[in-house]
Amino acid sequence: MAINLASERNLLLPGLMDVAGLYPQIPTQWSRVFDTRQSLMSAERVASERYMSVAALKSQGSPIKFDNSAGDRFVYNLTPYVLALGYAITQEAIEDNLYKSKFEPTNLGLLDAFKRTKEILAMAVLNTATTLDSSVGGDGVALCATNHPVDGNTWANRPAVDVDLNEASLENAAITIRYFLDNAGQRIMARPEKLIVSPQNRYVAIRLMETELRVGTANNDVNAIRMTGEFKGFDVMDYLTSSFFWYVKTDVPGLVHIDRIAFDIDCQVDFITKNLLVSGRERYVFNYTDPRALYGSFPTS
Repeated sequence: MAINLASERNLLLPGLMDVAGLYPQIPTQWSRVFDTRQSLMSAERVASERYMSVAALKSQGSPIKFDNSAGDRFVYNLTPYVLALGYAITQEAIEDNLYKSKFEPTNLGLLDAFKRTKEILAMAVLNTATTLDSSVGGDGVALCATNHPVDGNTWANRPAVDVDLNEASLENAAITIRYFLDNAGQRIMARPEKLIVSPQNRYVAIRLMETELRVGTANNDVNAIRMTGEFKGFDVMDYLTSSFFWYVKTDVPGLVHIDRIAFDIDCQVDFITKNLLVSGRERYVFNYTDPRALYGSFPTS
């Protein structure tokens, strides 16, 4: 059913002091976590390869050791989904609206709805980081796990026991990231880049990242987290659903936004009803192609 005169009966009468209900929206946040890649395909696949491990000692006259284990290890699948939304509004509802500048018939918050949806879907990758998404594929465990498989070993991007955000847990996260392994089970150059928290952890993050001395002690020790300069700050994400979860984005690429079709809005007048039809559509997906891009801790209280 189209938006009609009954839907906006108060906008047909003179004397309203104001029309409320349209509020400032949260600025774009997802782009501070995800890297955008353009796509021309119905689906994208990323293969995670195994390269050489370490050289072997060779004694005089002995044959060279060959490492023929290189090749595919894991494949990550990324399929863009279609987002669409629209509405219809009668010609009379447009003509008789006395407050068109406040209740714009060609928008009615449609653009904000798409922006909001994008934030929700982006943060869903982090909100569900402990749940295996079999459609993505990859190494067969969740984005954040203690048992990511590599040749002859495993590595972790979450603590064995999930812990609240504090000085010790953040330091342990930075240390764990330095011990990330490649698919051959070898150490790589991985470092923390930024802390990601919910609004409830914002003030904890400020104390941990911005103070010059250690937090919550009478000792005159420097704040080692700040002094190392490894972290380039922190981000507060309003669409994280848990008050307690926290994450560290690393400098390893892997959190991706696949942009298939950019947002487009279309308006037309239906010839039969004269209703104005407004719709929007876009295609994209948020997901990951390397779990080394993220470290997370998931305490429940």
